Amino acid sequence: MNGSKTVLITGAGAGIGRALAIKAAQKGFDLILVGRTSSTLDETLSQCSTTQARCIVADVTSPQGRAVICQAVNGRLDILINNAGVLSVGHLADMTDENLQRMAETNLVAPMALSRDLLPALRSAKGRIVNIGSVFGDIAYPFFAGYSATKFGLRGFSDAIRRELSGIGIGVTYVAPRATQTAAESAFGALVEPLDMVLDTAETVAAQAWDAILKGKRESFPKGKERFFVKVQRLFPSLVDKSVGAQARDPRTLAALKTSHHS
Repeated sequence: MNGSKTVLITGAGAGIGRALAIKAAQKGFDLILVGRTSSTLDETLSQCSTTQARCIVADVTSPQGRAVICQAVNGRLDILINNAGVLSVGHLADMTDENLQRMAETNLVAPMALSRDLLPALRSAKGRIVNIGSVFGDIAYPFFAGYSATKFGLRGFSDAIRRELSGIGIGVTYVAPRATQTAAESAFGALVEPLDMVLDTAETVAAQAWDAILKGKRESFPKGKERFFVKVQRLFPSLVDKSVGAQARDPRTLAALKTSHHS
């Protein structure tokens, strides 16, 4: 059914991006896999059950990289998945300009710019933009301030362009996973227990994302307590301030943060 449709996935070399690509191949999509490292893209490709796939080595944060991506699309694209993301964890006082700029450029500016650049191809296919956000884009977590800010921004961008593009047939889906078992987990692993995080596998996230994409949903959140907390956050944010603020002040959390920072 989806054999002639093409999906482009950024950050496809590992983690959620790789899992999304494997699922897409299983569903019969043609693939354009985008990442900064050829070897990791090749590893993803080797796990995809399709011959209709191309790897594009490009940096989504640069105009030159996005130009290479647009050239590869060649005028028509059914699904764009803005998945590439980076994470820096710690006290705001310890965040460097480079930490903050890297998160802003990769997690927020790049998805906006690439979506803009690919609008003609998406319009041609009456396609869909999929932005991989985070539960932290609703529930802002201490020590994840910069990351939360970029994901809040990505959620706002998703809502805005969904409304802006509603008249030309381009759909928008915002997917908000909770913490995921990927290489990025090493940046916050020590905080999982004191902050009472629940981690999903990348495969679980990909399955839920594709369910939302194929059903044309506007947004998708994980099953479980996070979905409830998102509703509480939107209605009664002061309750979340108290709960999460207490976690942030807990000596176990502060000790774990030191461990994470020095590991």
